[in-house]
Amino acid sequence: MIYFYLECDALDNDIRSLFMAFYPGRAIKRIETKEYACAEGDLFLRVCMSDCAETQCLANEDNTKKKMTMELVQDGTLLDDACECELSDRKDTKTKAKCMLYCLLSKLTKKELPWGTLTGIRPTKIARTMLMEGASDEECIDYMKNQMLCGEEKTMLSLDIAKREIKLLDCLDYKDGYSLYVGIAFCPTTCAYCSFTSYPVSRFGDRVDAYLDSIEKEIEYVAEAFKDKKLNTIYIGGGTPTTLEPDQLERLLSKIENSFNLSFLQEWTVEAGRPDSITREKLKTIKCHPVTRISINPQTMKDETLELIGRRHTVLQVKDAFLLAREEGFDNINMDIIVGLPQETKEDVENTLEEIKKLGPDNLTVHSLAIKRAARLNTQKEEYAGMKSVNSESTMELTQDAAEEMGMKPYYLYRQKNMTGNMENVGYAKPGKEGIYNILIMEEMQTIVALGAGAITKAVYPNGRIERCENVKDIKTYLEKTDEMIERKKRLFADEKRSD
Repeated sequence: MIYFYLECDALDNDIRSLFMAFYPGRAIKRIETKEYACAEGDLFLRVCMSDCAETQCLANEDNTKKKMTMELVQDGTLLDDACECELSDRKDTKTKAKCMLYCLLSKLTKKELPWGTLTGIRPTKIARTMLMEGASDEECIDYMKNQMLCGEEKTMLSLDIAKREIKLLDCLDYKDGYSLYVGIAFCPTTCAYCSFTSYPVSRFGDRVDAYLDSIEKEIEYVAEAFKDKKLNTIYIGGGTPTTLEPDQLERLLSKIENSFNLSFLQEWTVEAGRPDSITREKLKTIKCHPVTRISINPQTMKDETLELIGRRHTVLQVKDAFLLAREEGFDNINMDIIVGLPQETKEDVENTLEEIKKLGPDNLTVHSLAIKRAARLNTQKEEYAGMKSVNSESTMELTQDAAEEMGMKPYYLYRQKNMTGNMENVGYAKPGKEGIYNILIMEEMQTIVALGAGAITKAVYPNGRIERCENVKDIKTYLEKTDEMIERKKRLFADEKRSD
């Protein structure tokens, strides 16, 4: 067990995140006493602030410096001497606190984290923001390596992607542009690692048409409310959009095409993620509309793993679906894989990459397995007990090398909590085939209006502030309260206009 005492509420999340990075799976608890008798094997962190009248504050209003003291105790024994530093402001305090704890834990565990003290989901945002504010490459590198303690490889990867993102997004209209997300909350089956809003179509298929009725109501609202804005990207995700029958796909795609001005559209993606949901007729239906990009996602090219994680398709079906899409003229196809799946070895990942190279997709998105709270891998732990999930820098290097061999460059990156090996998710693409929406959803530089059960709309205000509103996740409730979901968006965007 890991316990910590903290006199600074604002540091709570940073402390927890670093402990989780060094000790994945260990229970962590904040306590309200400075002195604590730990059981054998427990860790206890004590963080105290001096010269501060309010223990919740990080700095006095006049920026008077104060001191933070950090002590780490194991089995009742203080490890080394207490760490101390002087503080000036909130940002300085958070940075120094994370560096102090990182150094303590790194010394104790005898390991370093590839991302250093960075525990947030958008590490490239640091480099991109600095570059856009006029910083040089050297200044970005110095900050990430010496302030964030990032390793050389991750620092350079962040800088490389940040530069590419800036170039790719240069043609977007942030003020008058927006993007549209449509979530189709149905799947053939629910994968063991998945926590997205999705329902097995075998059980909920009788509600699909009613669901499309609700989506259409939301589309009509957005088309009217944003008629003077420029629609830059459309992303139809889920769930699995290709669980829809051909006539239902036609209905949805036609409704979108006929409702919006597509003159400024730069990208339209449809996830055909599950090979067992793809047919030639569905691909032909999609191809009849100005869709520019699709996804066919194997996750792994090992049949035993596919069965283990609940994907009811085979490797052969992945290959057949991909070749079928090529026959129908799709020239921008993404493939997702997950590194760190239960029982998979580095050799399994290598085999998956070799099979993907034979197919030659235009995008490769590499996910490090993240054990989500609502995923079956977490809620039914006993079923997967004893199954190892392994990832490492050398395995991620395999994926990078494979992408380079296919002529791809990294163009977006994000991280999640509880990722195997404390790694990251990276999107690779051939030149001109990058997924612009993927960058937008991570970098939060443009408003994204999201429709469907569980979809989250993000309003990006002119001053950079971001506000969200969520649609309910439950299908039945969403169908009953579609008008309420629309009202939520109306209130959100009314606030946005008032802030102009």
